[in-house]
Amino acid sequence: MENPASDSPLSARGSTPDPAVVFTADFTSTRQWVAGRSWAYPQGGPVNPGDDKLDHLVADPAYSRSGTFRATRRRDGRWNTGLLTTEGSEEEFMVRAGDVLEARVRLPYEAGAWPAIWTWRDGDQEIDVFEYHPDNPDLLELTNHVRGGNLYYRDPAIRPGAWIDLRVEFGVRSVVWWVNGARVFADRRGVGRSWHAYLIVNLSVCGGRYHPPPAPKTTEMTYEVRDLVVRRPATVLDLLDDDEEEGDLAVRDGD
Repeated sequence: MENPASDSPLSARGSTPDPAVVFTADFTSTRQWVAGRSWAYPQGGPVNPGDDKLDHLVADPAYSRSGTFRATRRRDGRWNTGLLTTEGSEEEFMVRAGDVLEARVRLPYEAGAWPAIWTWRDGDQEIDVFEYHPDNPDLLELTNHVRGGNLYYRDPAIRPGAWIDLRVEFGVRSVVWWVNGARVFADRRGVGRSWHAYLIVNLSVCGGRYHPPPAPKTTEMTYEVRDLVVRRPATVLDLLDDDEEEGDLAVRDGD
């Protein structure tokens, strides 16, 4: 789906109070993030050619831990690439239905770069906060893979090297995306009440099936992520507290 015309009824976010912050990304933290492996890749990685990726995931902190995600060409034709996930970390943070994610990203310049922020759990539960390919310089891909729904959002402010502000509400009945403060897409599909998933932030490299691979002279590419936070409305926190209380009661009743 292409984005609607500029006179779309979707408007900027209202003035309701922001929910409480429950997660602030510290990419240097080994408690929050695992580097260089993900079960979104076969056997946890390091490669995923079936998804048209030239990636060879690496745990080297220079590829992800600064918030600048790097990819460098290898002699075997693959690329060492940076990926961080909350899955398998000590904290094992998961986003939940009703949560709101906010992030600021700097888009890459190089053809073949494939940056993304997305979610994953148990082979599914994927919501793409964004994907970007510089061969479509003014376009962000916004996708709900859980219940189906996507938008190819175009705007002149989207371009290689640009800083982009993203906000996504993982709504029960509708996932809603904001780009640079404007509400651009509500999929009216949502994730369902029980949805929860881990976060992934990474820079992949295209293999050429759907988007051009890197030019032969390109040996390195980067994109940057700043200020990634997750907010949780009070209603979601109350539901989680109720679930914990019910679990405690079940334990006590079983004693």
